[in-house]
Amino acid sequence: MKKLLTLLTIAVFFTASCKNNQMELQKLLAEIEENTAPLRTQTALSQWNGSISGNTEDFEASALAQQKYTQYLSNKEIFGKLKEFKQSDMFNKDSLSLDEIKLKRQLDIAYNAFLANQADSALLNAIIQKSTKLEQIYGDYRAQLNGQPIDDNQVENILRTSLDNKELEEIWKSHKAIGKEVEKDLSELVKLRNTLARSLGFDNYHSMSLELSGQNPEEVSLLFDELDDLTRESFAELKNEMDNIFAKKYKVKKEELMPWHYQGRYFQEAPDIYPVELDKYYKDKNLEKLTADFYSGIGMDIIPILNNSSLYPQQGKNQHAFCTDIDGNGDIRVLCNITSNEMWMGTMLHEFGHAVYAQGYDAAGLPYLLRDAAHTFTTEAVAMLFGRLSRNAEWMKQTLSLSDTEKEKIADACYKSTKLAQIVFSRWVQVVYRFEKEMYANPDQNLNELWWTLVEKYQMIKAPEGRNEPDYASKIHIALYPCYYHNYQMGELLASQMHYYIVNNIVKSGDYMNECYISNKEIGKWIKEKIFAPGMTYEWNDFIEHATGEKLTAKYYAEQFGLTK
Repeated sequence: MKKLLTLLTIAVFFTASCKNNQMELQKLLAEIEENTAPLRTQTALSQWNGSISGNTEDFEASALAQQKYTQYLSNKEIFGKLKEFKQSDMFNKDSLSLDEIKLKRQLDIAYNAFLANQADSALLNAIIQKSTKLEQIYGDYRAQLNGQPIDDNQVENILRTSLDNKELEEIWKSHKAIGKEVEKDLSELVKLRNTLARSLGFDNYHSMSLELSGQNPEEVSLLFDELDDLTRESFAELKNEMDNIFAKKYKVKKEELMPWHYQGRYFQEAPDIYPVELDKYYKDKNLEKLTADFYSGIGMDIIPILNNSSLYPQQGKNQHAFCTDIDGNGDIRVLCNITSNEMWMGTMLHEFGHAVYAQGYDAAGLPYLLRDAAHTFTTEAVAMLFGRLSRNAEWMKQTLSLSDTEKEKIADACYKSTKLAQIVFSRWVQVVYRFEKEMYANPDQNLNELWWTLVEKYQMIKAPEGRNEPDYASKIHIALYPCYYHNYQMGELLASQMHYYIVNNIVKSGDYMNECYISNKEIGKWIKEKIFAPGMTYEWNDFIEHATGEKLTAKYYAEQFGLTK
């Protein structure tokens, strides 16, 4: 009896101690929120303003706000307290309540955020300043054609439609010329990032980025090896088909085909090789309304977000597309550069997929630190799930009021072009992922040679004869959104897994090709409850299992796009 009383006393003491520790942790987290929330908002808002205006003043304000945010996260006293909580036994038990799970996740998130900034403040500021400088260069740069500046939309249009080999070569090389303008700064930035990573105990910035986001670098590499194996044969067949078509189209021999013959700046999107012109169906359509109507049909109101967004091209504006959650409290904005074509329809559906995700976790009553996607690739998955619809023949039929005959006319080409888009993109991601991994492992190697070695291996495109230019640096993600690109592909895997769950468990139709979610509020309800509302409550693979019944797998992606061996 005495022994039992002793054990009970210990248990009560341990429980009380844990409760006290949890209360102290909650106080610290509240202090962190109080200090970081306004800094996060100021940083996001100034970055947004700079992206819209291209003004030096806005970029300077962005850099200053980011420096203040980083300065707070570099606080060693707060980091020391977080470290003590991490090393305590407060969460060391067999089962945790939901409140304890949320508290533990907040601790993990805060700890990683502070860990990433436990470096010399001068180093952190140098990284911010260099990144801001590069952001402005990318925003200002315009390719030249016949001595006149043209934007990225025009570059893409020429590469996709022109039959003039000289013009194609000129515009492709002009776009790539930004590489020379940023090469030196980018090289310095890579080395600064590596210095930061090593100061925190990591091998390099690439491995640090993955590990701090909850990803095991070896597991990610194994996944990409598996995807390479899944897609290599199908891609080689499609690439041969493309080469036959392009050799005839551009009146050159197959062996004379160059990177500018593949209808894009990077060969990251599917070229037009199937006998249907999807752009004509979107010509003169109001893409804003089509996007709003679709999301409204599944129970998601994006009108407030549309009203806060910047959707059309203007001088000095960032030419790309992104969504940003300004304050974690409902101020969500999308930047696009719309023209009425299929690509921008897909982009609108994609970016507003990010937006409704943010809308969902912002409104879920979560603690501040949990108001984000479970992982960066899970928000990509939602965006991709919806972005794919712009090439879904059934979605086009219902959205654009096509006849059954017209739908049947384009259905096969829509599926083939979607499959081609997936395989082409998958091979492109292989290049970027492996390039960044090797670049951060050894930034002093010949990066131009590394880039073209990977392009030739995974995209099966050869470098122009004698070319030795920093073409890798023309891709803005490598400079400004480092070690992120692999998440797009992981997002594609999860998008397929979600699609199969919807078809099998909500719609129960078994029609994986035609299901397009239109006006089905049950689908929207499941997504809001199981995907959006949890925010960052769970580790990403546990989150996926909670939502779909199994952890992330490539099998649904392989099945959906005919890659199963």
